[in-house]
Amino acid sequence: MSTPDELERQHTLQTAVARYDTLRTRDTLAPPALAGDEPPAAVPLSKEEALEMLALGELIARKAGYGRQLGVRSARSAGASWSQIGAALGTTKQSAWEAHNRWLGEQDAEVARPWASTTEDERRATEHGGHSAGADDGPTLDADRVGA
Repeated sequence: MSTPDELERQHTLQTAVARYDTLRTRDTLAPPALAGDEPPAAVPLSKEEALEMLALGELIARKAGYGRQLGVRSARSAGASWSQIGAALGTTKQSAWEAHNRWLGEQDAEVARPWASTTEDERRATEHGGHSAGADDGPTLDADRVGA
């Protein structure tokens, strides 16, 4: 079974959306599981494909949410007010600010738990002298937190 975490290693947002769209289209065009004389317009999804479609939907939501917050950070860096950001997101300035601060807190938690998003194989490799690209880059500063 595909999980969002497994699919994240395989897909960019663009490829995840393309695969999701392919599965969703087939699912929409496939006839109900009723007997009929005409050949179906599309083959119904298998159980594995239906579960993949669900996992892809979750992955897309996660990636879009992350991209949204990066966009908020870019807008703030460019001088946009929270009122302008809220309007661009179709929400209030308070809601936009709260969502962004929640996201920042989640990012801080990830930094505090460096193993949270790595696989067991990646952990073992790191523990035995291996490292991934960028592992020695050190922490980065968040523009919204500087001077806050």
